[in-house]
Amino acid sequence: MRTIWKGALTFGLVNVPVKVYSATEDHDVSLHQVHEKDGGRIRYQRTCEVCGETVAFADIDKAYVDEGQTVVLTKDDLAALPAEKSREIDVVEFVPSDQVDLLTLDKPYYLEPDSTSPKAYVLLRKTLEQTDRTAIVRFTLRQKTRLAALRVRGKVLVLQTLLWADEVREAEFPALDEDVRISKKELELSASLVESYSSDFDAEEFVDEYQKELRTLIDAKIEAGDTFDVSDTFGEKESDAQSGEVIDLMEALRASVAKSKEQRAQNAG
Repeated sequence: MRTIWKGALTFGLVNVPVKVYSATEDHDVSLHQVHEKDGGRIRYQRTCEVCGETVAFADIDKAYVDEGQTVVLTKDDLAALPAEKSREIDVVEFVPSDQVDLLTLDKPYYLEPDSTSPKAYVLLRKTLEQTDRTAIVRFTLRQKTRLAALRVRGKVLVLQTLLWADEVREAEFPALDEDVRISKKELELSASLVESYSSDFDAEEFVDEYQKELRTLIDAKIEAGDTFDVSDTFGEKESDAQSGEVIDLMEALRASVAKSKEQRAQNAG
């Protein structure tokens, strides 16, 4: 796996240096668009609607339209945003794991300890397991500040980005408000049907049949010689932060607990 981000997971005065890896990958067969007549590859060009010129990616900025006005944001503008420079995953709070709505879970990442000693990493992992808590964290990835859930999967810490509250739509369907009567017999029969399908979930038992058949079709065409030479159809090919390792982990933990208690006492007063 390839590292996509390096930084430090921080809670209180404790730093846990980590490397971040994408936990999933797309298994779909990659397909290109080609000309039906000769198999030549179809490419898209970035064309300016004002001057009609084809624009190189390096010369493209981003913009926001607001009530008929276009606000252009240059690369320097975006680079100046403070969130982009952060290399820390900050723990905001620890919450009961069952309070994290599955609907809000998004992209998962593996965290690998990036330190001469994985003790702080293992301590955090065991603490989450023992307390049955999920850490809610903030971090910055690809110029965006993100909210995420930090949880345990086997021996690894998993960082799973969360949708923001305003990104989840409300389920407002009139049919849900109707008064529907379900008889005891209907409920019993339904439960019986569920029981007949009951099993332990094993993801390995399920296969993407479409992708499997697509791969079979491609292999059959290759075996039959129904192909073009790539050079004839596609043309020329297109061209760390500081680890911040805590020397005395126990002292950092004590100081963090003391600071948290002090803040709670001040808030209560």
